[in-house]
Amino acid sequence: MNKIFKAFLSVTLFSSVVYAESGKVVFETYCWGCHHQTAEAFGPSFEEIASKRNADEIRAMITDPKSVSKVFGYKRNAMPAFPDMKDEELKALTKYILSFKPQNKKEKK
Repeated sequence: MNKIFKAFLSVTLFSSVVYAESGKVVFETYCWGCHHQTAEAFGPSFEEIASKRNADEIRAMITDPKSVSKVFGYKRNAMPAFPDMKDEELKALTKYILSFKPQNKKEKK
């Protein structure tokens, strides 16, 4: 049982690393011009996005930003749509963005 668990854990951790690395490549290909990981650029940082949005919202914003912007109540949106992004790229990018979610941050009262 212990060997099975270790094997499962190894595969899971390896998959996370692969997604993170491929997510970084997707980020550098499509997003770097407007977004940075932790600092505000033309668009919000991935840290800010990850702290406010879930995976489904992030994927929707990437594939159809015009519609999602209306739902979020934004008056304008300069982000282009990436409807042709491959599903694997979208998953990897989403996981990469969410990896910047601040951990153990105390909430302000």
